[in-house]
Amino acid sequence: MKILFVSLGCDKNLVDSEEMLGLLCAAGYEFTDDETEADVIVVNTCCFIGDAKEESIHTILEMAGQKETGRCQVLIAAGCLAQRYKEEVLTEIPEVDGILGTASCDKIVAVVEETLKGKRKMALEDLGRSRKKTGSRVVTTGGHYAYLKIAEGCDKHCTYCVIPSVRGAYRSIPMEELLKEARELAERGVRELILVAQETTLYGTDLYREKRLPALLKELAKISGIYWIRLLYCYPEEITDELIETVKTEKKVCHYMDIPIQHASDRILKRMGRRTNRAEITDRIRKIREEIPDMAIRTTMITGFPGETEEDLEELLDFVDEMEFERLGVFPYSQEEGTPAAVMERQIPEEKKLTRREEIMELQQEISLAKGEAMIGRKLEVFIEGKVADEEAYVGRTYMDAPGVDGYIFVNTSLELMSGMFVRAKVTGALEYDLIGELCDEQDEPAQ
Repeated sequence: MKILFVSLGCDKNLVDSEEMLGLLCAAGYEFTDDETEADVIVVNTCCFIGDAKEESIHTILEMAGQKETGRCQVLIAAGCLAQRYKEEVLTEIPEVDGILGTASCDKIVAVVEETLKGKRKMALEDLGRSRKKTGSRVVTTGGHYAYLKIAEGCDKHCTYCVIPSVRGAYRSIPMEELLKEARELAERGVRELILVAQETTLYGTDLYREKRLPALLKELAKISGIYWIRLLYCYPEEITDELIETVKTEKKVCHYMDIPIQHASDRILKRMGRRTNRAEITDRIRKIREEIPDMAIRTTMITGFPGETEEDLEELLDFVDEMEFERLGVFPYSQEEGTPAAVMERQIPEEKKLTRREEIMELQQEISLAKGEAMIGRKLEVFIEGKVADEEAYVGRTYMDAPGVDGYIFVNTSLELMSGMFVRAKVTGALEYDLIGELCDEQDEPAQ
């Protein structure tokens, strides 16, 4: 039996997919990336925003066609969309044979086996359930970096977000399980660990009654073979002085933080259900940069939230201009049914949301280019990810770049490099979001 696995959405969803692949592999199934050869197709879906829902539905329908034209006997919908719209999926897409909820990834083998027997199967465990790590994952990121999901769910209940309803309350994964998984990943050649959760900064508060992210980072840094540790999704109001000090002093922890901010207008932040304001965010960012001057901060913003005025937009633009974030993404607000924001008055037309998004991104492009040009002459460690086709150049990432969302550095050299290598390169040029460099002659000289 051959299984095709399609993973959509965020990196947290990808970890779920890799764990399910590991369970299927242990059960003796083979995998294929050709849908025409698959006996079983699993689509791990996303429903965070409208575009993600559309992609998930389109992919399910596309894979459903393989029941007519290919070998496919069973089609399973897993993940957030399957959890949120389980009845609709089963009713409106009769080709779907099984539903696997977000808290039920460890049931994947049972669902596959039952559906292959001709039974329609739903596995929807309680969202408050904490599942233990279930063995080796099949790492799909190339083997040299991997995501480490340290918690599940969220307790914030922002007014625009469906995550608590499809992922449940915040549940930290015990530290001993995370350390065991990290050691296994290191033994398999992973050199960069990327810590993810809906919110990493609250790690441990449910299990240990205190924030234990600094302690987790210190333990992970002791693991031989791990070279970089990267932090994603640190909510600004939860970033403690202890966390800043840990990032500053632990050599393996990249000077990089993804800090979701979403807006800068206090009025809009309050309507979003966020738990901070512009002054507090500004103070926290300044504290981080005072302690760690070379910190790369990534953030995300939402434009067109219900009730957002031109004055709110100007405040957001002023904030972006003032903060000069190293990395920034902007999303137009998505009106998600069942959320408080969906029924708020003064919904913004889609065209205006997109126009406002472009306005912020044009400003950020200027900031990003200026910051890139300021890097010229610096020597940086580079994580090599592959070769540029038909050129004597390689594509890599610096400590400032998370995979999939940030830029690259293109390193010119006639030497042969391997993916997963760390090399030292001198920055020689800058584009809007990427750097250009050349391999340093002396690979043991310190980065600047």
